[in-house]
Amino acid sequence: MIYPMMLKVDFTSLGSIARKPKGLGVTLFVNWLVKPFSMAVLGWMFMNHIFSAWISPEMAKEYTAGLIILAAAPCTAMVFVWSYLTDGDPVYTLVQVAVNDLIMLVAFAPIVMFLCGVANVVVPSKVLITSVVVFIVIPLAAGWLTRTVLLKSHGKDWFEKNFLSKFHPVTIFALLLTLVLIFAFQAENLTTKWFAVLLLAVPIVIQVYFNSALAYLLMRWLRVPHNVASPGALIGASNFFELAVAVAITLFGAGSGAALATVVGVLVEVPVMLSVCKICNGSRHWYQAALPNK
Repeated sequence: MIYPMMLKVDFTSLGSIARKPKGLGVTLFVNWLVKPFSMAVLGWMFMNHIFSAWISPEMAKEYTAGLIILAAAPCTAMVFVWSYLTDGDPVYTLVQVAVNDLIMLVAFAPIVMFLCGVANVVVPSKVLITSVVVFIVIPLAAGWLTRTVLLKSHGKDWFEKNFLSKFHPVTIFALLLTLVLIFAFQAENLTTKWFAVLLLAVPIVIQVYFNSALAYLLMRWLRVPHNVASPGALIGASNFFELAVAVAITLFGAGSGAALATVVGVLVEVPVMLSVCKICNGSRHWYQAALPNK
C-alpha cells in the first residue's frame, strides 16, 4: 500500500526549496512542532478528563496513544489530491512531501515515544523502530530506487505516463483492501463502541481545523501566495493514516483502543479535509486581498 505512494516522491525537487521558503517553513512548523503536541494535549484533555465519565483510565491511555500516533506523521499521498482540488502549486507540494518524508525517517519514532511516555503509555521501542523500518524506510528506499533506475533507463515521460499509471489501480486496490481488513478487524469495536468512535472524532476534528487554520493564517500574514497556502494548510493538518493504522496495530494489536483511534482518523479525515478544501477555495479573494498588488 505504501510503496506505490513513495514512487511519486521526487527527491530531485528538493533543489526547489529556495523558491517557496516561507510556505515550506510554515508547514514544517505546523507539521512537526505543533500538530503532534497539540494532539497529545487534546487527547489527554478529552480522553482523561472531559470524557473520563465514559472511558476507563486504561482505555483512555490506549486512545491517547492512537491519537498521538495518528498525528505524528504528515500525509504523503492524499496531499496531492488536496493540492489539486485547491489549485495548489505542484512543485511546492512535491518539495513539501519530499522534505516531510526525510524528516519522518528520523523524527516519527522519537516523537511517538516521547509523547506516549508523557501520557504514561508504554511503547516498546524495538517494536516501534521495527515499524518505522518496515513501513517507512523500506517503502521509501524501494520507491526511490525504482524511480531512479526507471527514470534513467526509460525517461520521465515513460515513467509518469506508463509505469505510474499502471500502478495507480494497484495503489487504489491496496488501499481499499487495507481499509477492508482494518474495518473487518475493528468491526466489533465500531459497532459496539460507536459512542467511543464519536468521542474520538472530537479531538481529531478539532485538530484538523486548528492546524489548517493556523497554517493558512500564518501564510496570509507572511504574504505567501494562495496556491502555496492552500495545499500548505492541508498538508499541515493531514495525517498519514495508513502508517498510523499499521503502527498502532503492530504496537497494540488489531482490536486495541489505539488501533480504533487511528481507524476513526480514517473515517473522519476525508470529509473534514474536503471541507477545508472548500474553505480555502471559498476564501481565495479574502486571502489575496492581503497580498501585494491585489
